[in-house]
Amino acid sequence: MTDELRIFRNFIKKNNIKNSRSREKILEIFLNTEKHISIYELHDLVKRQYPEIGLATIYRAMNIICRSDLAETINIGDGVKRFEHKYGHRHHDHLICIKCGKIIEMHNDDIEEIQKKMCKKFDFKMTDHKLQIFGYCKNCLD
Repeated sequence: MTDELRIFRNFIKKNNIKNSRSREKILEIFLNTEKHISIYELHDLVKRQYPEIGLATIYRAMNIICRSDLAETINIGDGVKRFEHKYGHRHHDHLICIKCGKIIEMHNDDIEEIQKKMCKKFDFKMTDHKLQIFGYCKNCLD
């Protein structure tokens, strides 16, 4: 059993949520997808293996998966909620192309340190943050 599945099952049990094979199948497919995936893209992947699983089930499952801290949502400004892995992944920020929608993950220790210093300067306790920079990727600049 993977750590993620163990975390998911423990979260389900702790919160008195009914577990189902469908939810675990959705989790498995999501975890095997290394991209910022929309609910519709995930639905397409799930349908290939499990055509009986509907979109509403996937919505509900992803809500639980996010609440269990295995995933989080990302909004790139196009009105489509996407999901990305959270557990076991280092904090990162995003560069988002406003032409093609490409998402580039990046991490910079200097930026992280500046954010911490700004919080300290203003006596602000940070609990989480997301940095998204919008512009044009290399391919869209040409």
